[in-house]
Amino acid sequence: MRNFKKISLYFLLFLLITNSYADDKNKVFAVENSVVKIHTTFVTPDYLSPWQLSNPLQSSGSGTVISGNRILTNAHVVADAKYIQVQKHNDPNKYIAQVSFISHYADLAILTVKDKSFFKDLTALAIGVLPEPQQDVTVYGYPFGGETLSITQGVLSRVEQQFYSHANSYLLAGQIDAAINPGNSGGPVVVNNKIVGVVMQAISAGVASNVGYFIPPSIIQHVLHDSKDGKYDGFPELGFRTQPLENPSAKAAYGLTKKQNGVLIVKVFENSASMGKLKKNDVILKIDQYDIANNGTVNFSKNLRSHYDHAIELHYIGDKINVTYVRDGKVSTTTLIAQKNENHYSLVGQQKYDNIPEYYIYGGIVFIPLTRNILNSWGIPQVNAGTFRFLNYSREWPSVNKQQSVIALQVLAADVNFGYHEINSWVVDFINGKPIKNFLQFCRLLKNNQEKYMVFENKQGYQIILDHKKAMNSEKDILKLYRIPAIHSVGLFDKK
Repeated sequence: MRNFKKISLYFLLFLLITNSYADDKNKVFAVENSVVKIHTTFVTPDYLSPWQLSNPLQSSGSGTVISGNRILTNAHVVADAKYIQVQKHNDPNKYIAQVSFISHYADLAILTVKDKSFFKDLTALAIGVLPEPQQDVTVYGYPFGGETLSITQGVLSRVEQQFYSHANSYLLAGQIDAAINPGNSGGPVVVNNKIVGVVMQAISAGVASNVGYFIPPSIIQHVLHDSKDGKYDGFPELGFRTQPLENPSAKAAYGLTKKQNGVLIVKVFENSASMGKLKKNDVILKIDQYDIANNGTVNFSKNLRSHYDHAIELHYIGDKINVTYVRDGKVSTTTLIAQKNENHYSLVGQQKYDNIPEYYIYGGIVFIPLTRNILNSWGIPQVNAGTFRFLNYSREWPSVNKQQSVIALQVLAADVNFGYHEINSWVVDFINGKPIKNFLQFCRLLKNNQEKYMVFENKQGYQIILDHKKAMNSEKDILKLYRIPAIHSVGLFDKK
């Protein structure tokens, strides 16, 4: 009888272990079954010849099925896409997909599939919570070099604000040591069968080994919330810039006690949420309930300290944000309304995707606004050689009277522009003596000009002078000679 009880006990234990193992296998299978491969055919604009497109190219990435028959992936996986297909694990078939919502700023996109049968037997993964440092994580995806699902493991190393390379945005990111390669982009970082991150970028080999970054749950949830009405709002901006206030003398000079900590406002932008409420030389002590350290960081949890920007990006457009500050030694609190982050407050326009480049051709001279797209098109060698000066514009702050920089990109050689054929990447600051506010104002001045000569001038006083009548009469011949479809980009004058 005793032996029978022993055998029964062992058998029960065996069943428990077997069932537990089977449950684990089922859970792993469910995760594998939710990760898809994304095939993208994309066409990027040619910013050096803004009236035409580059050649079509193919790339691939990864994505995860989430609730509502949706696929979560990176924005850069489907940026400038003309044709998208998705493929299930262990399925040779490809299904047509479309982008239903995209946030280039957060490098996230949501896809839908036309054929709803695609989602049959697929498991939608839930969004989990940010893991603790040193916690094990699993990365799923389809890196280059193979057709089947790849699974790698690593450890969460740290969490802090990082620059997202896709749009040069500055948001919270997690760092892991799992192997991440091209094609992994958009794949899930998983803990306990929940998505705790979306793989977005890795540090190049030779710079660091096995250092990759993922988009954390707070950013994912923000984008999912933003997508509910189908209208992109993005992350908020309060419209000020600060510097650390670590020096004791600097703290004392701005009225802080030894126990008070914060950051010094060095700029408040016109027409921003902070205009009229905060001033230059105010010291910000708190954003909502988060105390700001002298180095600009705040504690979000026991194990998470990051830049105070994260306290702002947790909000949605239109939210109220309380800011506690010191002015002339007096502590005050004001409430700001979170506004859209439209232009990064820089004279260099932010990186754009799924967009037609703006241009205007006058007298054979191609004029464009200065953007990160054109800086990237030039590439590092050329920037170092001849256009390095434009990088300084990204550090210059705009004003009401100066919102964009305009450059003469190149000259399409013709009789009307003789003598200027060698000019390229030339900044234009004035047109017929009038300062340039932005590209649209510049183009309207060109289009509506009534003066005999058109004078383009930079800050150094150098000029390009064209006969207006000859410039207008040369338009058709120049377009025909260089096979250009239109004198300016489509929809240029549709803006308000």
